[in-house]
Amino acid sequence: MEFDFVIVGAGSAGCVLANRLSADGRHRVALLEAGGRDTYPWIHVPVGYFRTMGNPKTDWRHVTEPDPGLNGRALNWPRGKVLGGSSSINGLLYVRGQPQDYDHWRQLGNTGWGWEDVLPLFQRSESYTGGDPALRGREGPLTVSDSAVRREIVDRWIEAAVNAGYRRNPDYNGADQEGVGHFQLTVRNGRRCSSAVAYLNPAKHRHNLTVLTHCAARRILFDGRRATGLEVELAGKLQRITARREVILSAGALASPQLLMVSGIGDPEELARHGIQTRAVLPGVGRNLQDHLQARPVYKTRLSTINTEINSLTKQALIALQYAATRKGPMTMAASLGTAFLKTRPELETPDIQFHIQPFSADAKGMAEPHPFDAFTASVLQLRPESTGHIALKSADMRDAPAIHPNYLATKTDRDTLVEGIRIARRIARTGPLAEVITEEYTPGAQIDDGDYDGLLDWARSTATTIYHPTGTCKMGSDAMAVVDPALRVRGIEGLRVADASIMPVIVSGNTNAPAIMIGEKASDLVLDAAEIARPAAQNRAGAL
Repeated sequence: MEFDFVIVGAGSAGCVLANRLSADGRHRVALLEAGGRDTYPWIHVPVGYFRTMGNPKTDWRHVTEPDPGLNGRALNWPRGKVLGGSSSINGLLYVRGQPQDYDHWRQLGNTGWGWEDVLPLFQRSESYTGGDPALRGREGPLTVSDSAVRREIVDRWIEAAVNAGYRRNPDYNGADQEGVGHFQLTVRNGRRCSSAVAYLNPAKHRHNLTVLTHCAARRILFDGRRATGLEVELAGKLQRITARREVILSAGALASPQLLMVSGIGDPEELARHGIQTRAVLPGVGRNLQDHLQARPVYKTRLSTINTEINSLTKQALIALQYAATRKGPMTMAASLGTAFLKTRPELETPDIQFHIQPFSADAKGMAEPHPFDAFTASVLQLRPESTGHIALKSADMRDAPAIHPNYLATKTDRDTLVEGIRIARRIARTGPLAEVITEEYTPGAQIDDGDYDGLLDWARSTATTIYHPTGTCKMGSDAMAVVDPALRVRGIEGLRVADASIMPVIVSGNTNAPAIMIGEKASDLVLDAAEIARPAAQNRAGAL
């Protein structure tokens, strides 16, 4: 149980690291996953996310604390509990974010993280046949594809958005994100292309890579100021795993800061409350929590939608047969088909809202419990929320999930932006060729008119939900609240890095799976570069002896 590199978490970034660090055969690498293997069949069926989210086999099923910004409601926060992490249970949507996001990271002092730095990493990771070859990757391990499913209601929404004055954009992952179009997906031949499928499967038989599932990290081990390994629970026993070079946390925006805190790295006052001795004073651990909050206007339509097309066992059986025979049909559908990145104010440099257009609707559990009538959802979110929350320990034991305080809608900008996004959703719904097939605004409903700011805001507070993008809790930077430096090294500790969505200093403008994979690519370069620097020094020492 001794390795050169030990990676905690086989999620979007962790699988990338396992592949890249073991590629040349010179380093012994261990990848630890607290969940199980990705053998559950619904993981690999694109539409299977409604069977994996909320399923204790594949989802940690976190729940937030009651949030004042949501009228005291608590939200379910799914997180992947399986090889591939959340990339094995997410909605399969591939979004890089805006170039300006990464230039902003660089302007905050994170050298090497500007758009010109990370674009090659996005290209290296993906295989996509469309778009500008100067900007898109063609031969990477992660398959990105255009949706094979088209729905008339979604196409009408896109046409209505164009007719309402917004421009069409065939590739929002290209030079400019702004505009309307169809989502790109992490789908390969009608099956989910998770980070585990893309990166881990090709590498899992390497002699120098050990993948341990049902292996839960309990705390980081140290020799003075240096991380030397982990105490883990494996096969019902506490065991030690040694890292000769580095421990890399890729457990996500909830578990990575939690593991730091239970190991003595964080705010001394927070640690003392749970009897944890402080090893490194980093008050930013668990802070800077950011997420995308979606409001979900629903419109009844005279067109056929998924709601009624799956309302009988016979129809479900026919859909299943189509998928089994052809890998096509509704079962290849991602969580959303249409999208738009728009501005709520013309003076903005870049879009500040995003739409997810879904040819189904539900009050709670998505396609698992759709409405009994034909309808579609025009979900809208604010891309760059100013509100930040935090996570806190409930105990010194990693087995106790942390307390999640999202702090949604805490600033006026966030409230104004979401209300204006709802108004834009309504404006598009009143435009042809969409308006002709809408029979009723089911929610928010005609009783709340566009001028009723307080009514729209209260509806959002009462119904809006996460779109599953927690980030920022081990933020990268050089200020007093930064947890890692631009090389992703935990400040004040040797041999320890964090590489997952928690390191984002500011949340990206879009879905977070693609950026998390990019972070894995970047981290692998940083780790291997450091290993190459250390190797000659070690050889010189050996020669001197």
